[in-house]
Amino acid sequence: MREMKIVLGENHRVEAHYKGLVIQTDQPVKVGGNGSAPAPFDLFLASIGTCAGYYVQQFCKQRNISTENIHLTQTMHVDPATRMIGEIEINIFLPPDFPEQYKQSVIKAAEACAVKKHISNAPDFSVNIV
Repeated sequence: MREMKIVLGENHRVEAHYKGLVIQTDQPVKVGGNGSAPAPFDLFLASIGTCAGYYVQQFCKQRNISTENIHLTQTMHVDPATRMIGEIEINIFLPPDFPEQYKQSVIKAAEACAVKKHISNAPDFSVNIV
């Protein structure tokens, strides 16, 4: 079991204390926050892209391929009917000299992201009062 402590701050600030780190969140000014930190949902979205990026980075490092000039973009496509994200598209931009034989494999590496795997096989949630 892993435990994260959530601490409620002033105004709309909320912190997560986990593994010796403090992850700060806030809400945008337009909804009453101070905009001093990412909103929790923004951190959720960033965790997907940065996780994919990490897997691309490690794939390249294991093969001694430079990661210079490699970057990813993540586009969230909103379903107008539900107003929720219906698709997340990740594009990997590779330099012209990236080895051709690894292009499909680097996509598979990004798809192996642990965050994506957990979303695809979502855990059960329970909320309790103790």
